[in-house]
Amino acid sequence: MKRLLIMLLALTSILVLAACGSGNDSTNGEGGSESGDTNFTGSIKINENISEEVEIKSEGPKGEVATSATSLELTEEEVKEIQEGDYTAAIAMHYAGNDWARAQIEGLEATFEKMGIEVLAVTDGQFSVEKQMADIETILARQPDILVSIPVDPVSSAGAYRQAVQEGVHVVFMDNVPEGFEPGDDYVSVVSADNYGNGVLAAEILAEELGEEGDIGVIYHDADFFVTGQRVEAFEKTIEENYPNINIQARNGIANPEDGESVASAMLTKDSDLDGMFVVWDVPAEGALAAIRSAGQDDMKVTTIDLGTNVAIDIAGEGNIVGLGAQLPYEQGVAEAILAGYSLLGKEAPSYVAVPATRVTRDNLLETWELVYNQEAPSEVKSKME
Repeated sequence: MKRLLIMLLALTSILVLAACGSGNDSTNGEGGSESGDTNFTGSIKINENISEEVEIKSEGPKGEVATSATSLELTEEEVKEIQEGDYTAAIAMHYAGNDWARAQIEGLEATFEKMGIEVLAVTDGQFSVEKQMADIETILARQPDILVSIPVDPVSSAGAYRQAVQEGVHVVFMDNVPEGFEPGDDYVSVVSADNYGNGVLAAEILAEELGEEGDIGVIYHDADFFVTGQRVEAFEKTIEENYPNINIQARNGIANPEDGESVASAMLTKDSDLDGMFVVWDVPAEGALAAIRSAGQDDMKVTTIDLGTNVAIDIAGEGNIVGLGAQLPYEQGVAEAILAGYSLLGKEAPSYVAVPATRVTRDNLLETWELVYNQEAPSEVKSKME
């Protein structure tokens, strides 16, 4: 029965991809971009405004020392060589319905275009192992040279990625690696934000806002997901070691992003005297905000990870969210595309690459938005700053 479900999902994805052709609309998580701009000349690096001096605090999935994404580069000659190769790529997301995913896809597509690489498909796994496996099966039928992906589950998804490796596809991972995969042999590299560093920043901001004392709750990701685990570990360790007068009074886990409101509501029902809260990323934090408002706890201070539109509006309007640690997803996409280029050239790639963590408060919100998304902040964020 499970095999039949996967085959039906694969057939559905094939029909959707056929309908999309090679158009540039990936709004629905399926589709791709047309052949790249082989007229581009120059080298490719991530944004030069990102400091090379920022310490990366995260380790890789296998305990690897991180290489900063600021050190990656394709020279003008290397870019030209790739442009002459007529290569293709596909992007298989675990979930494509948030600002982080959209920005990362945009970074990948823009960089692949400079490299003359056609993006055949962009798929949305919708946090379903079965859906993502079907997506990858569909993608492999189109014989891409490159696959950039983030596994929904490192164990259950491993078989689909193994098939890609066996077919000679150059695989670059975002954030997480399937069980049993070895860098250099099974995949090119894995790229993430400095999630540990972002967890530290979230803890420091919350502690500052609380005057370094009070009771707080932590909403963590109750799943085997490497990067979200790093965030919570960093947050809790920073609080426990550096702020002895802050007590982590409650810990509740979410299984899915939509669980934020119900989990926060249950936490506040049991521990109504909390002064602050950390939520593992911005989407469940939006739900937590709804629960906090329903409980009438207007003075509660909240930090999270990821600069999404709704949390940015709350920060700008001086709401409950007082700051966060931001990933730089656009630049993460750029880094992943560069590493794919390394593989095409036979150039040695570091096994684990991280993009530096970024502190965000109301004071630097607008300029940080531009760094995170490579564009100005939306009008609804700007208007709250006036």
